[in-house]
Amino acid sequence: MPNPIQLGNKLINKHFDPYIIAEIGVNHEGSIDIAKRLIDEAKEGGADGAKFQTYKAETLASKNSPSYWDRTKEPTASQYELFKKYDSFGWKEYDDLAKHCQSVGIDFLSTPFDLEAVENLASKMPFIKIASADITSVPLLRSVAKHGKPVILSTGSSTIAEVDFAMNELKAFGAKEIILLHCILNYPTKPENANLGMIGDLKRIFPHHWIGYSDHTPPDPEMKSLIAATLFGSVVLEKHFTHDKSLPGNDHYHAMDKEDLKVFKKKLKDYESLIGSEVKAPLKSEDLSRKNARRSIVLSRDLSKGTRIQEKDITFKRPAHGISPIHWDEIIGRVVNRDLSEDHILNWEDLTSSV
Repeated sequence: MPNPIQLGNKLINKHFDPYIIAEIGVNHEGSIDIAKRLIDEAKEGGADGAKFQTYKAETLASKNSPSYWDRTKEPTASQYELFKKYDSFGWKEYDDLAKHCQSVGIDFLSTPFDLEAVENLASKMPFIKIASADITSVPLLRSVAKHGKPVILSTGSSTIAEVDFAMNELKAFGAKEIILLHCILNYPTKPENANLGMIGDLKRIFPHHWIGYSDHTPPDPEMKSLIAATLFGSVVLEKHFTHDKSLPGNDHYHAMDKEDLKVFKKKLKDYESLIGSEVKAPLKSEDLSRKNARRSIVLSRDLSKGTRIQEKDITFKRPAHGISPIHWDEIIGRVVNRDLSEDHILNWEDLTSSV
């Protein structure tokens, strides 16, 4: 199991207790009041962190950058035009939001999309999240790494070689703790494209790193994607968050709200009782079963005192009140020290001390 990592107020040291990121992104649409409301609702729903996205359209996309989202949900054709709508917050607003997070008891987070954002945000956050699209952005990776904070790296649309490259860059420039997030870079992601099985592949390839999941599927009443991701071993869960899922455009259409989050947290508790221990060992509740449902070595015929036991003389039956069949080979050739009847459950006291 990977080494524990402290993410804000939560220690990542076991499965089934995921750190939950309410990805507010720019669903505040430029309103500081809505941004604070979203923080409050993320806390009410049970999230550990309230995360924004910090960018300026001019440094993120060229003016002719085409869209990569579902245009039936968000009709804007240009990345630059869309990002320009929601890049109005400055450092004063982010300071204000960080203080508001602190006042309500939730971690402040914001994904930086340029070097200035890294420098201005790093001191305000317990860890730094890097978006999938920046897994090859060497200057950004190095800038994040030099702050020495835990890094959460999203891996949407990435090859294993690209993930490995990014991790090597981060480690070379100072990052010591890295959590990888499985992600599909579709907005929204169709459930059949979620490919949660890839979480297992990341765990296999990077066994010394914790793995999580960034979800872009539309929320369903059962919150199946987050539950399944947790069952696959995700220790960080990120999902877009809104105060109103009916709002058009941007990231509202594939976001959860506080009620979805409450449903997930409740279901997580239900599943937690089913998961139980991660250490394979008999339970106290199984003591009676071990004693009565397992088998003992039993005589298949009458034996007289002094008889040397042959394999034909014994069988194995329930209950496990005598010698376990695990000692089958040790019993063959031993001598009985008294007359014994057929169906007798053999005990060590019935045998001479030597073969």
